[in-house]
Amino acid sequence: MNNRFNEVFSSFDPFNKEFTLDYRLIDVFLNCFSFHTPNKQNDTNLKVYIQSFNNIALNSSLEPSIALVVSDTSIKNYVAIFITHIHIHNKQVIKTIHHAVNITSTKAELFAIRCGIDQATNLQDIRKIVVIIDSIHSAKKIFDYLSHPFQVYMASISNEPRRFFSININNTIKFWECPG
Repeated sequence: MNNRFNEVFSSFDPFNKEFTLDYRLIDVFLNCFSFHTPNKQNDTNLKVYIQSFNNIALNSSLEPSIALVVSDTSIKNYVAIFITHIHIHNKQVIKTIHHAVNITSTKAELFAIRCGIDQATNLQDIRKIVVIIDSIHSAKKIFDYLSHPFQVYMASISNEPRRFFSININNTIKFWECPG
């Protein structure tokens, strides 16, 4: 078997260090990230989720060590637009807009999430990052090492969270799906 492509594209190599059990984000930093989704089947649970969601936004406006990352992606006529807003202490500190042609919505969402996380992890004194997105299934792909079509994205996305979590084991990234 010819392995020349594994040399060029190491992210597709199943033996790459980044995909080994003792190195994966999900294995090393399991308690540092979480996913929150609304339960739309039950009105009471949905109301509790919305109240928790509102509390997250309120707490982030009061606490200067929390970065609130709001990300959205839209595709129209084969042109994707990804927008990321980062707020700290109730002030917008970064707004990023990207355009791409002929890209899938999942790849666009992963790129927007990556940009937001990369920018937030590089801000001073941030200990908690809250990512608000409308498609949490895309965010979960960051930690799904069995999703081979997205391994190249997962490998590039995981670098900044790995550094962020290594700085302080109490640093966290929480993904919240926007109820809508």
